[in-house]
Amino acid sequence: MNPHLAKSGSARTLLESLWLHRSLTYQLAKREVVGRYRGSMAGLAWSFFNPLLMLAVYTFVFSVIFQARWTGLEGRKGGFAIVLFVGVLVHGIFAECLNRAPTLIMANTNYVKRVMFPLEILPWVAMGSSLFHAFISLIVLVIAQLLLIGNIPPSAVVLPLIFVPLVLTTMGISYIFAAFGVYLRDIGQITVVITTVALFLSPVFYPATALPENYRVIFFLNPLTFIIEQARDAMIWGRWPHWGGLAIYTGASLVICWIGFWTFQKMRRGFADVL
Repeated sequence: MNPHLAKSGSARTLLESLWLHRSLTYQLAKREVVGRYRGSMAGLAWSFFNPLLMLAVYTFVFSVIFQARWTGLEGRKGGFAIVLFVGVLVHGIFAECLNRAPTLIMANTNYVKRVMFPLEILPWVAMGSSLFHAFISLIVLVIAQLLLIGNIPPSAVVLPLIFVPLVLTTMGISYIFAAFGVYLRDIGQITVVITTVALFLSPVFYPATALPENYRVIFFLNPLTFIIEQARDAMIWGRWPHWGGLAIYTGASLVICWIGFWTFQKMRRGFADVL
């Protein structure tokens, strides 16, 4: 008997599952983070050293070699690297979860075939690991910003709220890719292309204002664009979020998350047969 048949795809089921399995999700995410660095000499400290080294590289390459400047931070050495790092941090959460999504079920076939396991938490486990590394990167960003720019604006406290629609949208897409990845193995290759394209079509290396006016509407259809711009406003420029826009994005992300979960629940009934 397939234990994953007849699973509800309602928003209530999603919330209930997250609440009932919150401890299991936390433990699996913790095991994944610790397991990533198991056996290395520095261990978990690498989660701090990696973003620190990347920020140092960004600072050297863009500030020293290219001498790139971002409007508003022209006189601050390393300012461009700080602004860039915010964009990379946002894109990193999105990219890590999406690139892992297609193989989440295939990498845990024992959960599908042998036990009554809540498969719907697997994308959240990946998100938990991604958010942990994003949090460490944020600590590095704060330290670097204090050293290179000299201050952290009060508006930075709302950064977690800005990340809410990013997390929900990413989860919705991850659910879809995780489900289709069981049946179509090429999905894994497609996600790499999508996340790479998203990197260059998001305002990571440039501000959204650098685009011609005619293309900005299309550009803002990219879910990362608004989040990156708002994160920079709050973290660097000291501007509070556009609350109306944030509310719209949050509402849209809730719908995307539910659609992704509904798709996953409907397709999971065939996982055991395929695997």
